[in-house]
Amino acid sequence: MIIHNILQDITIDYLQEIILAQNPQLFLVSGDIQASFRYGTKQELVKMIIEFDSETRMKLLYKKPKIGWLICNVDDYLVAKRFFKCSSFNQRHQDCRGVET
Repeated sequence: MIIHNILQDITIDYLQEIILAQNPQLFLVSGDIQASFRYGTKQELVKMIIEFDSETRMKLLYKKPKIGWLICNVDDYLVAKRFFKCSSFNQRHQDCRGVET
């Protein structure tokens, strides 16, 4: 999942503690959320990628979490890998039967 619009001073190490402390209505416990990485945008906002189970996903999608002074949006984070030869998705070099593009 991706969390949008996080302040610059929030780090990956403390993200779980902040979400647990500021969102008691979600009934999350320590270990439910693992932050993977973060990246910045041109608007000087930060987006963080986090991993969790399906139950926690539903809680965060329908009740926007408070992080710092912001109420953040949560979306699925999907990465589609494209093969360099035929431009098809999610395949390996050995399995390619496509025409080179």
